[in-house]
Amino acid sequence: MNEPIMLDLFCCAGGAGMGYRRAGFRIFGVDKDSQPNYPFGFHQGDALEVLQTLLNGGSIVFESAVMRPFGRMLQWDYITLADIVAIHASPPCQGYTALKAVHGNEWPLLIEPVRELLEQTGVPYVIENVQGAPVRRDLTLCGEMFGLRVIRHRFFELGGWAAVKPAHIPHRGRVAGWRHGKFYDGPYFAVYGNGGGKGTVEQWQEALGIDWTSDRRELSEAIPPAYTEFIGEQLIQTLEVAA
Repeated sequence: MNEPIMLDLFCCAGGAGMGYRRAGFRIFGVDKDSQPNYPFGFHQGDALEVLQTLLNGGSIVFESAVMRPFGRMLQWDYITLADIVAIHASPPCQGYTALKAVHGNEWPLLIEPVRELLEQTGVPYVIENVQGAPVRRDLTLCGEMFGLRVIRHRFFELGGWAAVKPAHIPHRGRVAGWRHGKFYDGPYFAVYGNGGGKGTVEQWQEALGIDWTSDRRELSEAIPPAYTEFIGEQLIQTLEVAA
């Protein structure tokens, strides 16, 4: 049986995509920036333009590296809207956070236009973002729910389908690190920045459940794959029932 195809918009290094892959989807990612560590088929481009092209009946070409008996080679897949069974989108969050006060209106506000296009596709979708973003909180996930060493609350809006809402588990202690000149120990890492006590790259990878990139910026922005694996398992069941 062919694996169901998930479109991963604003994919960055693939934290969300990896979770959906583990749940059983075949992943194709889109990002405006080059993402050399993205582990699946990739298209560099504007997510809104990609959605509009698909809605207009066009196809998007994705490049991926595959292993063959004679070695590694590039493969190109041409994907249309008819091929896609679900879409995940993680629009940039900075315009909805405290960073907006620092950078002004530098960051685009894309949740509303992305949602409008996703609704037009008729495909079940997930929009992920952070505290302060205008997403409906159909799911709120935290690293403690999955035994991770990072808290990283994220909110998920589900379009065209529903999922079981897990109970939020109380945190076990502090996030380790320096605050106001004092070091606090704790079971979690602050996976962002380069300040003292933030942890090594290896500790960040272990905390997030990510092993295919060692780039600190990518790790600091990544969704733990456990989150989208949890979502993806339910989404696949929903799609199978609908079929």
